[in-house]
Amino acid sequence: MRNKATLLESIMPVALRLLLLSLIGLGQVQAQVRGVYPLGMSATNSGVTPEPGFMYSNLLAIYSRDKLRGPNGELSATGNNSVIMDLNSFVWVSRKTILGGARFSMLATLPVANNALTSDVTGHISGGSGFADSYYQPFILGWLKKGVAIRAVYGFLAPTGQFKAERNDNVGSGYWTHALSSGQTIYLNRNKSTSISAFQMYEFHTTQQGTGIRPGQTLNLDYSLMQSLPLRSEWGLQVGVVGYGQWQTTDKSGPAITPEQAKAHYKVNALGFASNVSLPSRKLSLGFKYFKEFSNRSTFEGYSVQISGSIKF
Repeated sequence: MRNKATLLESIMPVALRLLLLSLIGLGQVQAQVRGVYPLGMSATNSGVTPEPGFMYSNLLAIYSRDKLRGPNGELSATGNNSVIMDLNSFVWVSRKTILGGARFSMLATLPVANNALTSDVTGHISGGSGFADSYYQPFILGWLKKGVAIRAVYGFLAPTGQFKAERNDNVGSGYWTHALSSGQTIYLNRNKSTSISAFQMYEFHTTQQGTGIRPGQTLNLDYSLMQSLPLRSEWGLQVGVVGYGQWQTTDKSGPAITPEQAKAHYKVNALGFASNVSLPSRKLSLGFKYFKEFSNRSTFEGYSVQISGSIKF
């Protein structure tokens, strides 16, 4: 099963970072409608650690939303919020084990992003493209026990993307984020063909430069139920259902934040499907995921598509 996990899914449980960087944007001022984690990235094989060595992973994530939901889930506005991210991740996994058989690994993610926000009433509001906030995981531990794989991760998002409070073409968040995360994969049968995975991340946001705004902290959850299907060729195929959730857990604060804005915590829900294809002999893997959001609050609502690929050297 470890060979069948896409590399990106395996190590990126946090992979992440990038954010829906733009979302109406923290780049702008009072608005905070999402956390920094690209939801759904780690939905499958969340606890699996790749084989030792160096690897490269690429994820193309497309988030498209056409509804803005209010604090009670009501439709507040229509338009389009789109975020396209290309995440390039470089990974190293140690051959030695520590702390009860855990493998140590590190990861760096360098993203390029394009974002746009338009309104059906006013037209173009904001948009930008370029190198975005980079994500680093200097400390990853992964255990593989009988019937279960677990990962524990510390990472941080560095504000390397362009951000200026007065501009409407930002691709960076303008603040640092520290993240603690964990992934678990439980195999439901002896041949490990059926698995349940879950990934949790908690984001600790700092104060945004130039605005004095401190975004509310965020809890993320990805999950999946996957089944490996036997193929006659050397290819491996994994299919199943996936989902994600995101919750703002504390108020945002800052000189321009009203009491109503501070208390308007966002909530995101989504369900969808996923497939992973692997070719172990060539150390290649590909992945596809689709999510449809529903019952969101204080944020945009739409769908996301994610295409991933990885190669081990």
